Amino acid sequence: MTKILLGTTNPSKVNRFSKLLEGNNVEIFTLRDLNIVDEPEEIGKTPEENAITKAVFYGKYFDIVICNDSGLYFEELDLADERQPGLNIRTPMGMERLTDEEMIEYYSKLVASLGGKVSAYYLDGIAVYNKGKISSFMDIEASKQIGAFYMIDKASPKRFEGWPLDSLSISKETEKYFVDGSETDSKENIIYGEYKKRVTNFLTEAIEMQ
Repeated sequence: MTKILLGTTNPSKVNRFSKLLEGNNVEIFTLRDLNIVDEPEEIGKTPEENAITKAVFYGKYFDIVICNDSGLYFEELDLADERQPGLNIRTPMGMERLTDEEMIEYYSKLVASLGGKVSAYYLDGIAVYNKGKISSFMDIEASKQIGAFYMIDKASPKRFEGWPLDSLSISKETEKYFVDGSETDSKENIIYGEYKKRVTNFLTEAIEMQ
């Protein structure tokens, strides 16, 4: 059995990667399981760079580590606009780290200032540390094409722990809140079709299961 450390305490990320590796002979541990409280300084310019930084850092504790970082982008804002969440989803505009409820309050006000509805997408970066070797994955175009959704200024009363912005996010196809589906169908959590195969193949190859 292959033992893997997920460099996170986020329960939804644990669920996401557990699903991606389902059917493989793996045992997954989290930072909380190992009582790891140290965190690296994330100064990368992309989710991929930050994922690599985290994977290398937590490689001090485990032979095989998977780390993930993501950025949130609004089409209505220029990439250089200081209001663009980007990599600072929980620490926008230089703020202290926001709680889930504080995030919902902040982003509902930001979206309201932009007209009450914006087009958004998450950009994912994934990195695997395997006994000193680093592998990484990020696909900007697929994130835009597959992951586009709307964020609105009125929050659903429902919550997914670890994915607070799902309470403000709605599908472009159905216009239903992400929290109206199952937690495993969260838009932050879901990976579709061929893209899912590519991510799964990346993970299994990087972990050397193939």
